[in-house]
Amino acid sequence: MALHNQEAQIIEEIAGGEYERQPVPKSKLKGWKSFIGMYAGEHAAGTEFMIGPLFLTAGVSAFDLIVGLLIGNLLAVLSWRFFTAEIAVKNRLTLYFQLEKICGKKLVTGYNLANGILFCFLAGAMITVSATAVGIPFDMPMPKLTDTMPNGITWIVIVVIIGAVISIVAARGYDTVTKAANWMSPIIVLAFVACGVVALNQLNVNSFSDFWNIWGEGSEPFPGQIKYTFWHVMIWSWFANAAMHVGMSDLSVFRFAKEPNAGWTTAAGMYVGHYMAWIAAALLYAVYLKSGEAQAYLAAGEAPPVAPGPLAYNAIGVFGIIAVVLAGWTTANPTIYRAGLAFQAILPKLSTFKVTILAGTIATIAGLFPAFAMKLLGFVALYGFILAPVGAIIVFEHFFAEKAGIVKNYAEKANISFNKSVLFAWAISFGLFYYISLQFDIFLSFVTLPAWLLCGFLFLIFSKYWNKK
Repeated sequence: MALHNQEAQIIEEIAGGEYERQPVPKSKLKGWKSFIGMYAGEHAAGTEFMIGPLFLTAGVSAFDLIVGLLIGNLLAVLSWRFFTAEIAVKNRLTLYFQLEKICGKKLVTGYNLANGILFCFLAGAMITVSATAVGIPFDMPMPKLTDTMPNGITWIVIVVIIGAVISIVAARGYDTVTKAANWMSPIIVLAFVACGVVALNQLNVNSFSDFWNIWGEGSEPFPGQIKYTFWHVMIWSWFANAAMHVGMSDLSVFRFAKEPNAGWTTAAGMYVGHYMAWIAAALLYAVYLKSGEAQAYLAAGEAPPVAPGPLAYNAIGVFGIIAVVLAGWTTANPTIYRAGLAFQAILPKLSTFKVTILAGTIATIAGLFPAFAMKLLGFVALYGFILAPVGAIIVFEHFFAEKAGIVKNYAEKANISFNKSVLFAWAISFGLFYYISLQFDIFLSFVTLPAWLLCGFLFLIFSKYWNKK
């Protein structure tokens, strides 16, 4: 999820400490064109090399994948436009300052801790992705879908080196992060297109029906994976970025927009990255599945490994290795930087450099364990499920505070650091639906929307009865 071109200046201003605790002034507002490149670059990166193949391991059909992604990504764009951008342009505040006004400083500290740790795990998965490419010249055994622990000393050394380099670059500040991303992002998008074209040729695809038949009616999921239907694909792709849209994290981005219509620019990310790139990466894996090595795994009742490095190398050679390394890099870099900022809010006496190195260290340790990357579909679902309900509190307060007769920005006006209405609303909605997911073996993304809605309603109810006017 790389940042891109001049548009990264938007995030740079946020990260650089400008207007963190005040509305963005009119002189700093940006038109919709400023957001297109940023979203296209941010959503065609390291995660895409993993997610595309993982859909195939879940036995999706052509209809499930192609139509499910089409609709799911549209729902994500609508969420950004009508929730995130709408509220961001109205208030022009960062997520953290908006939450502080509603929840109080102590609760925001807890949110920052959860956000920072989850960011580190995501960055760790991307370090794993880059390591699969760097390990090719060393004939390194690639991690399997079922692997949880490091598979050898070569793996450990490569992950530690990649993690150290990425952490140091991130710790040098957002100027360095964005400069690195600026020239990497177009290369990565080009690589996805090239991989898709080459894979179609290798699969002897000469018509749309040939393309459709790559997935056909679907198949049984690979050992250790769950079966994905149309609903799994649609709902999962809608909530893959739940923390950013319905979770309101991108308030910090769209507060710079001149008007809410800038929210439509997220379509560039959804349909370049979460549509074209996912399908291109799935095609790479489809080629690999026809190989003797993959067939041997399947014959033995094992799932063939999903290693982005070798997949891209088989399609476009050395350029593929470079693209996978860069893709993992451009996702992990800003992710570690953002995790550092979240930790700095908790540890304000530590410098940005030190907290970013701390975040990078946690991410590198996570990267040693392939499970974070190999179970990326499940991790992303969990990430969204944990953070999305927090956004419901902002959304419900924005649209329904007056009708419900509650005080907006209650923590600020009551001068409290802990709004129990927020904590209880989140804890009950999270606990109830996480229990339902575990108890009845329900796909976690299926309960994200109910948890989000319940959290919003409970917040209004608790605020009505507990908060003084």
